[in-house]
Amino acid sequence: MTTEDRKTTAEPAGALRVLVVDDEAGMRSGVERALRNFSVSLPGINGEHRFVVVHADSGEKALDMIRAERPDILLLDHKLPGISGLEVLEEVVEHNGDILAVMITAYASLQTAITATRRGAFDFLAKPFTPEELRESVRKAARHLLLQRQARKLADERRQVRFQFITVVAHEMKAPLAAVQTYLELIRTRAAGDDPKTYEHMLDRSLVRLGGMQKLIGDLLDLTRLEAGTKHRELAPVDLRALAAEAIESFVHAAAEKKVVVKLAPGAPVTMTADRGEIEILLNNLLSNAIKYNREGGRVDVTLAASGPAVTIAVADTGIGLTAAESERLFHEFVRIKNAKTRAILGSGLGLSIVKKLAALYGGDVAVHSEPEVGTTFTVTLGHDAPI
Repeated sequence: MTTEDRKTTAEPAGALRVLVVDDEAGMRSGVERALRNFSVSLPGINGEHRFVVVHADSGEKALDMIRAERPDILLLDHKLPGISGLEVLEEVVEHNGDILAVMITAYASLQTAITATRRGAFDFLAKPFTPEELRESVRKAARHLLLQRQARKLADERRQVRFQFITVVAHEMKAPLAAVQTYLELIRTRAAGDDPKTYEHMLDRSLVRLGGMQKLIGDLLDLTRLEAGTKHRELAPVDLRALAAEAIESFVHAAAEKKVVVKLAPGAPVTMTADRGEIEILLNNLLSNAIKYNREGGRVDVTLAASGPAVTIAVADTGIGLTAAESERLFHEFVRIKNAKTRAILGSGLGLSIVKKLAALYGGDVAVHSEPEVGTTFTVTLGHDAPI
């Protein structure tokens, strides 16, 4: 069985298939020898890519082989018996545009190169050429091909992530929008009777729902800026104790509604270089969760500490708590723990994901310790100074 007739059923993983089309047997075997132990690797793309070489001695046979098992790279002689290399190239470009073709000819001229390039050739190699010149041409084609495939893969992944993202956001917005629409329709038609208090309650519920959507939009913007690295940062010395006191003050109304007491543990000032807005977002998300998921009449304790090059922010509540399985899922985007006790609690499912990403900006992390019916403690560790 000749090399030309062999099927590459046992091609190594990651191998690139090269089809050599030339009517000279010596040229075909020479190309195979030159590429036998040759490989290409690229930073960021796993694996070493070797080459499997198959042969065709005419354009007609080459097209049959391409239809049967498409190669990755085509080394195509310009002068062939029967149809020419340029005719093969035109057919390949029309029906197999992702094959990279390198034209090989003994009749090198500027016009031939221009014609081949216009018809879709990736590169041009003139006879006679050395094994190293051949390998360099194949290396360029392989790098281009691998980068193209990686770009397509990343684009496909981005489309999938975007689709999932839009699906989740649409789901999160659908229920509150429907609720507000229903309340407004009842108010407009006065279908709930004549008691003004009934409609005041509907207005209050509508405002709560709209506030939830506004919070979702804000969280999405924060998350997007963090992940894209486009969030404007103003790094300066920040007193964490003063910021924590301000954050607690901003939740006085929400805490009072649930009769939750929020206390900042006394201690010395804790100062670090940070972006004030980032620390505020982090504290607000932790306090919001601690109050929302607390029991009526519960307590939230905020503790700050500095230890060497790091600071810690601990927010402990006496709320409904979490199981170990629930705790493991917390820091993923759009994750909300849904059970009989949390079903009526509104939230975007993004707050803790944002906390984790903010902690990472400061070389830190966030941990959770929780017991059902006892409470939950979130501990954020931050590098003493933000990286500048």
